[in-house]
Amino acid sequence: MPPPIAPPLLETKVAAADLSGIDGEGTFSGYASLFGVADLSGDLVMPGAFLRSVAARRASGIRMLYQHDPAEPIGVWTTIREDARGLYVEGRLAKGVKRAREVLDLMREQALDGLSIGFRTVKAKAEAKSGLRRIVEADLWEISVVTFPMLPGARVASVKSAGGRKLPTVREFERWLTRDAGLTRGEAKAVIAHGFARLATGQDAGRRDADNRLAGRIRAAAGLFG
Repeated sequence: MPPPIAPPLLETKVAAADLSGIDGEGTFSGYASLFGVADLSGDLVMPGAFLRSVAARRASGIRMLYQHDPAEPIGVWTTIREDARGLYVEGRLAKGVKRAREVLDLMREQALDGLSIGFRTVKAKAEAKSGLRRIVEADLWEISVVTFPMLPGARVASVKSAGGRKLPTVREFERWLTRDAGLTRGEAKAVIAHGFARLATGQDAGRRDADNRLAGRIRAAAGLFG
């Protein structure tokens, strides 16, 4: 019987692109790669880069690993596909595996939310002027759950409640409070930690009136995260 074929030496790209929903069964979704976004090493993955390898291997043939360690499979990918944004994935952690249970707890605490691809470059174009490398085709072997993303944009996006409803991550809610609702970062953290009532404590009447209007905006916006 011939020995098993060892996988080739793979490149890895860690992306911070929203791990989007982990439920009580350990299922989650997110983006493992974002198209046209330069990572910290100066690489951009182009649309269509994964089409051939995903069609050949299918989701079931692409491994889910922890920190790119081939000795630590932690679940299975059930969906892997390209869309306009990047490489969208859905997966399920194996709750019978100790490491997978630890990963589930860490995801819920938002201590672990990076995704990273392990791949072999098939075709790439280097740009001398910008120093960027455009990856046109990549042979995808595995996708890992990791701690530190190389592409600030590929992460687990949000955690589902027990009833299956998608809730915003703390990061998403804080971003909305500061960018769209107009709070300072300190005020946003106070709302997240203690509720809106803490924000009004010690404020003058004019500011409280403004914040009452803001409270209405927050309540109205809550429906956007359902």
